[in-house]
Amino acid sequence: MNSGMNLAKTAASALLLFILFLYPCHAQEKQGEKTSWHGFDRYDYVISEETFQLTPVKASPREGNGVGGPEAGTRRCIIVVPEQAAPGKPWSWRGCYWDHAPQAEIELLKRGFHIAFITTDPDETWEVWYKFLIKTYGLSPKPAFIGMSRGGANAYTWGTNHPDKVSAICADNPGLSQTSLMKMDLLAANDVPILNICGSIDPILNNTYAVQNIYHANGGRMSVLIKDGTAHHPHSLNDPNIIADFIEQSFVGKEEYIPACLPEKYKKTTFYSTKVRYEYAPSEKLWVSKWGPYFTGSYNKYSFTLGGVEGSVSVLAPTQPAPGNPWVFRCDQPDGKSDVDLELLAKGFYIVVAPVPYNADGPIPGHWNIVYNYLVEKGFSAKPVLAGRGAATGEVYAWAIDNPDKVSCIYGENPILRSSLAKVQPIDNLAPLAKAGIPIIHACGSLDPNLRTQTNEVKKRYGGKLTVILDPGRGHYPLEPNEPGKVANLIVQIIK
Repeated sequence: MNSGMNLAKTAASALLLFILFLYPCHAQEKQGEKTSWHGFDRYDYVISEETFQLTPVKASPREGNGVGGPEAGTRRCIIVVPEQAAPGKPWSWRGCYWDHAPQAEIELLKRGFHIAFITTDPDETWEVWYKFLIKTYGLSPKPAFIGMSRGGANAYTWGTNHPDKVSAICADNPGLSQTSLMKMDLLAANDVPILNICGSIDPILNNTYAVQNIYHANGGRMSVLIKDGTAHHPHSLNDPNIIADFIEQSFVGKEEYIPACLPEKYKKTTFYSTKVRYEYAPSEKLWVSKWGPYFTGSYNKYSFTLGGVEGSVSVLAPTQPAPGNPWVFRCDQPDGKSDVDLELLAKGFYIVVAPVPYNADGPIPGHWNIVYNYLVEKGFSAKPVLAGRGAATGEVYAWAIDNPDKVSCIYGENPILRSSLAKVQPIDNLAPLAKAGIPIIHACGSLDPNLRTQTNEVKKRYGGKLTVILDPGRGHYPLEPNEPGKVANLIVQIIK
């Protein structure tokens, strides 16, 4: 019994390979009789689930803009053609609920996108349909997806199985399989942008948060828009431009600045703010929360290793470097709430995260020296800003004390001046910094339990210039100051 099933499966796989790679696809021979979909030319097909034969058909008048259920053993497929295809022949693929809230797809057609559809769920028939569209219609090998509910689950299924064949995913109150969730890192590694649009009381909203956690942890670009007070329905947005702009921008991309400091091998991810913006959306007549790179912009993050250095170096690159290539040298990894770093990136600063080895109690100063020399040789400023948050500030203090001639200023957020490897703790060794005239900035919460023993103690001991920015009522967390722009401007003024 099992051998017979295996033989049948092998035969089906062989037939699929024949269809995909040897089956001739010619546009004139394969294009059926056109109908209309919201004023655009529509062509319908049927795929056999057994033979994978693709046959053109004509949509019946009773289907209108919709589509009827496929006959048993078949899948219905649709391709809608724009009046003038955009360069590169971009397209958007819907894998469920054809013609439901189609305003974004209609807008994309106006912009030169093709729109494709196949009945659920992803399997070998989707492979045949994809290959057919690429060969017959000459469409881009990287479609975008707009998926609602089960359609969102299908978009994630296809995307995680073909992470190099997707330009973007817009998932609306999406379903999600555990298999897709476990492979989200593949989409992130291929820099596929995601936009999830959800209702705040949608019963499957946690799917979006689950994807977000994995995607953000892997440096992927994910944006979220939450409609306050809405449930699983209604889907989409009244303003089609929000989704259409996301899809179009993801396909077109943008010219990127590539830092000259990068070695031959590096890993690129993305850094962006995760702060939530809550605002009224007139087109939707409700309030929305939104966050992520589509709404705030993003920066490229490059990670690499250097000879003689244990641990990875990370360089967050500005869109356009400021004159002199100013940079921040820090010990701890910034996150989506590192507002001062984001302000400095916007002003043209690089943010460099120094290496911390796996097999030591903290940073190795000699390794930081190698990184510093490497970057300066590549054109970075000879005097970076040394920065840290909490106890990580102590490590940058320690390096600055050993290298006061290589520092423009020190910035700490709720700092603790403790270093794992320093022979003398920084708070007891401030004289070299004062002698070199190094300005220090501390941004603190008035309720931080370390304020008295750390920043107030530096006030007493430091013979140089110390600026303390105190936020009333803030404790140790959040670490970021209430006015990050004010801090960033102060840093810029100091290093000029």
